[in-house]
Amino acid sequence: MAGFYKHRAPLPLESARVIVEQALRAARGRELKPMTVVVVDAGGHPIAVEREDGAGTVRFEVARGKASAALGVGSASGAFGAANTERPAFLASVAAAAGEGAVPVAGGVLVLDDEERIIGAVGVSGDASDADEAVAVAGIEAAGLRAGAS
Repeated sequence: MAGFYKHRAPLPLESARVIVEQALRAARGRELKPMTVVVVDAGGHPIAVEREDGAGTVRFEVARGKASAALGVGSASGAFGAANTERPAFLASVAAAAGEGAVPVAGGVLVLDDEERIIGAVGVSGDASDADEAVAVAGIEAAGLRAGAS
């Protein structure tokens, strides 16, 4: 009988937890509205999620959608959305094709390794999209990883 083998996990749980903790710390330091932070692996599967008290009930779906958009196109969600503002049908098609729904506004940031390969993504929702992106970047960098932001 063959044994069970572990999948490769290039974005470890401990790093994902640091990203969440530090993103929320950055949000509190900036006195932003209550946040939801979602960290996903390179396949788009959630690794770590936290929703602050008072955050809206749909913030998880929005944050995950921002991370999904970043992974799906290989670019920060805000950069992708901004580059395609004149193509609303294309943006809607990408969101529909993503299954979980891609949200092409700032707040979805890729997590890169030292060779700039995608190992995951972070989606943040709760305040203005640019503020969401800034705290996502802060969390990624605090974990000692590289942020693929706009």
